[in-house]
Amino acid sequence: MSAWILALALSYAQMALALAAGLACWRTLRGPRAQDRVLGLDTLYVTAMLLFVVTGMRMGTTFFFEASLVIGVLGFVATVSLAKFLIRGEVIE
Repeated sequence: MSAWILALALSYAQMALALAAGLACWRTLRGPRAQDRVLGLDTLYVTAMLLFVVTGMRMGTTFFFEASLVIGVLGFVATVSLAKFLIRGEVIE
C-alpha cells in the first residue's frame, strides 16, 4: 500500500515540476525585462534539478542525483554571473 502511495506522490510531483518548468520557460522567453529573464532562468534550473531528483527517486538510480548536483552548481554560477552582468555591465573585470 505504501509503495502505491509513493508512486502516486512521485507522479504528481513530476507533473507539477514539469508544469513549473514550462511556466519558467515561458517567463524566460516572454519576460519584458532582463531581470525577469534571469529570474525565469533561475527558476528553470531549480525545477530541472528537482525534476531530476524526483526521477532518480522513482527509478532508484544514483545517476539522476549526480546530474542534479551538476545542474545546481552550473545554475548557481550562471545566476551569479548574470546578476553581476546586470549590475555592472561586465562579468570579468
